[in-house]
Amino acid sequence: MKRITAVLGMALMLSGGVAHAAPAAGGAVNPAPRLEFSDRQMALALAVAGDSDLAAFYGENGLQPVFTGPDAALRRAALLAAIAEAPRDGIPSARYAPDRLAALGDSPQAELAHARELARLLRDLTGGVLEPGRIDPEIKRQPDRSAVPALMTAFAHQDDPAAVLRAAAPDHPAYRRLQQALAGPAHLTIPAHLPPVPSGVWRAGMRDPAVAALRARLEGAGFAAPSTQPDLHDDDLAQATMAFQRAAGLPPDGVAGPRTLGLLNGDAAQGGDARQRAIILALERLRWMGDADLSARHVWVNIPEFATAIVEDGHEVFRTRSVVGKDTPEMRTPEFSEMMPNIVVNPSWNVPRSITIRDYLPRLQANRHALSHLDVLDRSGRVLARDGIDFSGYTAANFPFRLRQKPSDDNALGIVKFIFPNPWNIYLHDTPSKSLFGNRVRAASNGCIRIGDPVDLAHALLSRQTDNPAAIFQRARDSGRETWLRLTPSVPVHLVYFTAWPGPDGSIRLHDDIYGRDARLWQALQAEGRGPAAGSDVMADAPASP
Repeated sequence: MKRITAVLGMALMLSGGVAHAAPAAGGAVNPAPRLEFSDRQMALALAVAGDSDLAAFYGENGLQPVFTGPDAALRRAALLAAIAEAPRDGIPSARYAPDRLAALGDSPQAELAHARELARLLRDLTGGVLEPGRIDPEIKRQPDRSAVPALMTAFAHQDDPAAVLRAAAPDHPAYRRLQQALAGPAHLTIPAHLPPVPSGVWRAGMRDPAVAALRARLEGAGFAAPSTQPDLHDDDLAQATMAFQRAAGLPPDGVAGPRTLGLLNGDAAQGGDARQRAIILALERLRWMGDADLSARHVWVNIPEFATAIVEDGHEVFRTRSVVGKDTPEMRTPEFSEMMPNIVVNPSWNVPRSITIRDYLPRLQANRHALSHLDVLDRSGRVLARDGIDFSGYTAANFPFRLRQKPSDDNALGIVKFIFPNPWNIYLHDTPSKSLFGNRVRAASNGCIRIGDPVDLAHALLSRQTDNPAAIFQRARDSGRETWLRLTPSVPVHLVYFTAWPGPDGSIRLHDDIYGRDARLWQALQAEGRGPAAGSDVMADAPASP
């Protein structure tokens, strides 16, 4: 009842129904004006009481109908048109039950049914269809959908309600480019009757019946390479493969390996176009970030791309290779956004407790003098002598010490780290182990992000606040001490997981789903896309409008 009262109370205040009672003669207080609501308004208030967005919207609107009555046809049509356009955002129109809405017309049941689908559509466009953390706990994002009531109000009162819906999705060039790619690549759809290409690695000079299947599927996708020897992988077929790879967002090497075949066999082997699925999921992930200002300067770490970049005004100004967390439950790099306030030169490495317990305690129990490069600290930070510690007497549950590595060239964090405080103790850092940056797949860390060109990244981040960032960094480096350099202002950092993303030339580039997150999200999106059960939002017992 409190929510109902709140909705009614807000409506009264907006309509001027709440007034301070004036004292009558003799000091008596006049009773407050009696407030009258129609049965229809009372039914509407009851129906929306369990939905905070609808309650706020109808409270703001004085419990007046928006989708029924005079002049409501324009708003119903605008909503249905937006629903029909939802596939441009990678969302099936069926999610919003458009046939049922159209059938309701201007009936009494139409008001609440349309309002609920409007709220659902706006929630989806402003914050995504899914609650990401429920699908995968390694996704630490909490989408912001707080603008929904205000957008609903704007929809109800603007002359062009359709414009409100068109502007609800993220206003970002990458979002628009992904929309275009979702609508545009019909030439990458292969006729379903063509058999898939057998697995393998097919390159120039090879002769095999599988090569003929490769040639046929490339031709079906619009990349023809006619030949009198269809089972021979000749130069023309290599060129056609390269053209397909460019269009699909893969490195154009002309070799049909697992990634190329995975996309080329998409319709027959995977139940759909893998490229399109990756684009749809990228649109959803961008909607989760709807409250982030991606036009402002920021650090962008795309986990499956194994890359870190600085983006300013929508353009990359710096890029480097990265190593991300291993594909194990304890080490996968999570997705989240935070602010980076400091760069730490000559960092100490405070070993995370998870690594201490899992990797180092057993070694100390076997030999108290193992890991001599690490200091053992008590809770106050005092360095302890190992001779006085019986490590065998401790377990993972009661181990009371911390381990720390002093600044050095061999420090596990290298010579610089980039911190953005977060509950998961994730940060960017240098590493003395450089060989991993030469690998194509670089999922090898304990969760933090190792940077291929850390000093250059530090210079680039400092460049906004000094004319000589290299000198400031080198002075800190030469001190030999752990030195914190403050970034003014702090820089947003986004750890993201886009398996499809526009490259600098605008073409969509694809990356492997290294943690299997796409598969889980796709299954959840498919379930959400089926739409509500027929009749579930109909206010069946609501009386007709007076």
